[in-house]
Amino acid sequence: MVKVTKQDIEQRMAHFNEACRNSGAKLTHQRMEIFREVAQSADHPDVEKVYQGVRKRMPTVSLDTVYRTLGWLKELGLIKTLGPPRERTRFDANLSHHHHFVCVQCGLMRDFYSDKFDKLSLPESVQSIGYVETTQVEVKGICLKCAVKGKPI
Repeated sequence: MVKVTKQDIEQRMAHFNEACRNSGAKLTHQRMEIFREVAQSADHPDVEKVYQGVRKRMPTVSLDTVYRTLGWLKELGLIKTLGPPRERTRFDANLSHHHHFVCVQCGLMRDFYSDKFDKLSLPESVQSIGYVETTQVEVKGICLKCAVKGKPI
């Protein structure tokens, strides 16, 4: 499992500060804490999880502020959204090229890295669908925690 290190968080926060300066955006405490919640998470949290995490440090933050800030962070290119738009949107501050393991039982989502997947050659038929901006592999299975519990599929 890939852990988010203190150095990762510091780099992401530095990138956040620089992006705010470059865009002329206000660097508010709420924005910083909302971004920090995503930046320190390896879980790819959804809005509710970000909200609950930030509320522990800032009890007055509103769910609306979290929604708006996450949208703003996405527009700035500081986070990406994951998963189908009709389901709970999850957020990822790891902008380096990586892939995801998703547990089909509990929904756990974790980053992993693979040189082979990074060099994946797409079939020519993809060109008839559209232009590829980036590729990312999503591996679905059962995490070790669920496997130990013996949960049926």
